[in-house]
Amino acid sequence: MTTADAGARDASPPGPARARPGNADAVGTRAGTGMAAGAGTGSGAGTDARANAAANRATSLTPSLEVPSTRGARIRAGLRDSVAAGLGVVPLGVAFGVLVMQAGLPWWVAPSLSVLVYAGSIELLLVGLIAAGTPIATMALTTFFVNFRHVFYAFSFPLHLVRGRLARLYSIWAMTDEAYAIVTPIPSAQRSATRLLTLQLALQTYWVGGGLAGVALASILPGEIKGLEFSLCALFTVLALDAIRSREDVPSLLIAGLSVSLGLLFVPGAPLFAALILFAVALAVRALVAARRDRGEVQVSDV
Repeated sequence: MTTADAGARDASPPGPARARPGNADAVGTRAGTGMAAGAGTGSGAGTDARANAAANRATSLTPSLEVPSTRGARIRAGLRDSVAAGLGVVPLGVAFGVLVMQAGLPWWVAPSLSVLVYAGSIELLLVGLIAAGTPIATMALTTFFVNFRHVFYAFSFPLHLVRGRLARLYSIWAMTDEAYAIVTPIPSAQRSATRLLTLQLALQTYWVGGGLAGVALASILPGEIKGLEFSLCALFTVLALDAIRSREDVPSLLIAGLSVSLGLLFVPGAPLFAALILFAVALAVRALVAARRDRGEVQVSDV
């Protein structure tokens, strides 16, 4: 090898240097590919973000099916549940208070019955019985048969949620038609003892307050108001109309009509009392038959 060749070789760039342009192109290609991949990933992330945002909006628009997390929220839920029924309970309580005063009874009879008895239909009936001097045994038996329907309410009323002996006793005591009608449609996942007890306390407060308002109103009225005795018939008429809307309750309505007819035919001296006894017995028989049928269906399904 000559000296010139050696100098030329030393002057020329080394082998790896000559490969740089090609490597640079490769790096640029990889960079471009990485940018494209990054762009694609960014697009996917954007799509996921939009999907998550849409899901969050849908969740926020969907009503919660869980029990409110705080005690205050559960109390507010119970108060909201009571408002619609309270609009009907208060006027009926006012009519009850006026009826007590017009029957010549002391004013304290209204709040006493509302607290100790707390059953709108029987309270309206007891006003006439007390004013007529009906024996206590007769009033007690009448109260038993009028409120006997509450025994069947207990089968589907969520009393198992209420803890504590006093709280449970009160919930049983305050199991009125309105409370039962409001609580049973509430989804099981949204029920709680606090919500249930708040609803019942609110309904009884409406009733007691309406009775006191009726007492105060009767004390300033110049004359007697006729027709308040029809409040009891109106209450049962509304309950019967509500029952017609459900096919499951139509048999009970037919049983009630048959009981009244038999009472008028065979016991003309006390048709209402006889009808109440027949109705209670018929409801008990119907409940036993339904329970036996349900047990039979369960056994067939198990086989």
